[in-house]
This record gives sequence, structure tokens and C-alpha cells, in this order.
Amino acid sequence: MIPRPRIFSHLSGSYELASGAVVSGPADLADAVRAALPGLDLRPGDSGAIDLRLDPALGPEAYKLVVGSRGVEITAGDRAGAFYAGQSLHQLLPDASYRFSTGGAWNVPGVRVEDAPRYSWRGLHVDVARHFFPKRELLRLINLMAMHKLNRLHLHLADDQGWRVESRAYPLLHEVASHRPRTAVHFYGEPEAYDDVPHGGHYTLDDLAELGAYARAREVVIVPEIDVPGHACAILAAYPELGPTGERHEVLDRWGISPAILSPLPPTVEFLTVVFDEIIGALGKVPFFHIGGDEVVLDHWAASPEIDAYRASLGLDSTGPLHAWFLRRLADALAERGARAVVWDEAFVSGELRPDTVVMPWRGMEVGRRAAAAGHDVVATPVFPLYFDYAEAATADEPMAIGETITVADVAAFDPAPESWPEESRARVLGAQAQLWTERIPDGRTLDYRTWPRACALAEVTWSGRAGDDFAGRLGAHLGRLDALGVEYRPLDGPRPWQRRRPHRPGVIRVPDVMERLDRLTHDAESTRPSV
Repeated sequence: MIPRPRIFSHLSGSYELASGAVVSGPADLADAVRAALPGLDLRPGDSGAIDLRLDPALGPEAYKLVVGSRGVEITAGDRAGAFYAGQSLHQLLPDASYRFSTGGAWNVPGVRVEDAPRYSWRGLHVDVARHFFPKRELLRLINLMAMHKLNRLHLHLADDQGWRVESRAYPLLHEVASHRPRTAVHFYGEPEAYDDVPHGGHYTLDDLAELGAYARAREVVIVPEIDVPGHACAILAAYPELGPTGERHEVLDRWGISPAILSPLPPTVEFLTVVFDEIIGALGKVPFFHIGGDEVVLDHWAASPEIDAYRASLGLDSTGPLHAWFLRRLADALAERGARAVVWDEAFVSGELRPDTVVMPWRGMEVGRRAAAAGHDVVATPVFPLYFDYAEAATADEPMAIGETITVADVAAFDPAPESWPEESRARVLGAQAQLWTERIPDGRTLDYRTWPRACALAEVTWSGRAGDDFAGRLGAHLGRLDALGVEYRPLDGPRPWQRRRPHRPGVIRVPDVMERLDRLTHDAESTRPSV
């Protein structure tokens, strides 16, 4: 199984599980098991092949699964536990059970499984701003995440290169800010080149409602992100009056950091809270909302007399604390709506956050350790080894990537809460999340290639705490399930001929060089952080 269960033992005997078999027990648990085994067309009933019980003492997401000659018994701590028991039961069946079937029966070996996750946050981040992915791709990704017991889908809905969600209050966001006339296609470090092909798209609020309901049925929480106050070209293309200068921007067609920034004045806060309300209202339950806070160029704030006067009226001595104040004001607004704010690590370095704000340290685990020591919950998101937009090998066969090399083995070796940290800081780690930035992931086939099987290793680490010694062998067997589902993953021995699109040139940007630069940036920012 992937991820590896906490306790797994073989029992004598087996059971033949037929399509159309009856699932008995509490209705919500039965629905969860049926959702995990869609191809078997299981039916609810009073007694049957699969018997379900609820035992909250097991804890959230926990379950016990016993298969014997008399049938299948599942005891779950909650609905999520029943769903994950169903996923484990599914992995006991042949690979063919992952194909659509209208009948048949499968022999299930006798086993006893007792299981619960190590971390509550087991996530994938998908940047739909740089390249838009139609709703069908996200629905499919949610299915694949659920199969691997991954439970947080972080959607990066806005950036310089596009705004990706309908707004009925501010319709120019989806009418103007959701598309660009062309896209940069050059290798990192090369002179700029463009494809001259318009690119765009957005999700309607009805799409978000569907995505939210579909995800909840599969125990996946969608974490929306509107990245502010920087990365604002698309917003300012639609509503330039929200910027410090009133200057109209174009939706950006290249990559990198832009100086475009939203004004921190009250109209911007009002605009964003209205947008938050629309997104939260559409998705339904939103326990976490990401507000970015990264890679912000504050020059326009410093040059604006109006913003400078506003800063002074707040008793702040520079634009750095104003950045922190702005993010905290948004976090307060989200808290009023029942959502915890999530930020990238620059927001922690910039100044005081709400104590309940979750920090994602992308620039390395050291800043994550400091955030945890300061009392913030942390989701580990470091470039190495959790940026899946990096190539998996430094060879000319790999498709274009921002850099090299992050392998399945690198992900499997990752520890989200290092033993070297104090215990109180380790307890602050909610889990880990891989990032799929899409500057060089233009479509669903490339998304498959970059995600799998590295996300299988992520699932193992975040569910089990570490990868088992036999992970490589289990992964080889697991790929048959991905084949049955039609996942165009990267084979362990390298890309197939048709996956070698535009080759990646080794040596353009190396992970050690990136990590050294990020360490310098983090320490430089920390040295200028205002004291409290």
C-alpha cells in the first residue's frame, strides 16, 4: 500500500468482494466507503459484505480494517477514517479494479490494518494563475489525491499572469484580468521569447461550488489563495485605482517578480474582503485562506505621499511594518469569516502576524523553525525537495523545467519536522505540501508528469511520518494502479519518447545554488525585521 499503514498484517483466508455488494453501518460512513470504491457500485443496506462501525476514540482520520472469510469489517474514527479505510481496501484489489467496471468480483486477501495519519496537512499546491487548468483537471486531481490520502488542495488563484475566479462584485477581474495576449516560453536565463498565443480562463463561482463539494466528498479541503499585496499586475489591469499610482497595468506575459503592488489603503481592504466573501460563499466551508504576502516590492508605497501619510497615522515607522499591518488586517477579516490566514514565509519575516496564522516556509526549513518557535503553525513547503516544477533528472531528456534536480528519493527522504528541532517546535508542524508552479507546466499531461510519482512519496511521508524502507518496491507495484487510471506519470527510468517535449538543459539553475541564495535572502530579511 501507498502510503504505508501504521500496522499491517496478513491473516488466513480471503473474501470475494463482488460488484453491487452491500455496505452496512452509519449512512455517512457507508457513503464514504462507496466514494472510495466507485467502480464496485456498492449499495447501502442493513447487513452485507462490508460492515462499518464508528468509534470516535480512534481519533480523526483513523481506522481499523479487517478482511476475513466472512467479509470486511471497518471501524472508523470519523467519516474521513471510513473513506481512507475504503482507499486501503481498494489497494488490496487488483490494478484492474481502478478501471471502470460494470460487474465482476475481486478476491480480497485476509489482512488486519490499523492506521492513522502522522500529519493533518498533506497537500498539493497548483498554480492555476501562470497556466490555467480547466475544472476537469482539478476534479481528476482531487480523485488522485484522495487515492493517496492527500487532503489539502491549495489553489493559487491570482498572480501577475492571471486572475482565475469569477467576481460578480468586480466583474472586470474575470472579464479583463483572466487572460493575456501571449506567454513567455524561453529557458531560465535565456533572452525572452514568446509564443504569441493568447492564454486565459477562469472558474465561475458555480465551478468553485462544485469543486468544493466534490473535494469534501473525498475528504479534500480546498485552500484558495489570493496573493497580495504584490504579484498584482492582473488585478491592476482590471482596477488600476487599487494601486498606489492609479497606473493601468497589463496582465503580465513573462515570469519573475513584478513591482506591481496593491495600495494598503482602506478601499483595497474593502475590495479584498468582498472577494473573500465571494470565494468563501462559493466553496462552502473554508477553514484556511492563503493571502500570499511574498516577493513584495514596496517602492511604490514609499513614493506615495498618501500612503506615507496613512502609514504615519497608524504609528508605523516604515513600509515594512505597513506590509505586516496590511496582512494582519486581512487575517482579521478572514478570522471574522471563520477562516485561518495562511502566508508564505516573507510575511512572517516582515513583522507581527495574528498568532493563528499558518506559515509556509518555502525558502528553507530554518525560517520554518523560527516561525514555529514564535508560536505559528507551520506547513513545510521548502524548494528542496517540494518544488515539483523542478526536473527529476539533470539530463537532456527531461521536459523544460525551472531547474534540476528533485527526485522521488529526495521527496521520500524529507522530514517535515526534523529531529534537531525542539519538541515544542516540531509539534507546530501541521504537515507538508508540494508546490506545482506552472510557468513551465502548460497542460494536464505535463502536470501529471511533474506530479507523479513524486506525490506518491509525499503521500507516504505526510501520512506515515517517513518513507518505509520498502517504499521503492511498493512504488514499483503501485504504478500499475496509475496505469489503470490513465495517469501520465514520469517512469522511474526516465521519460517516454513522447514525454521528451522541449528538453531541459542541465546546469541552468541548480538546487544547491537556489538554496544558498534563499538562505542569504532569509538571513538578510531577518536582520532588518523590526524588533518587538
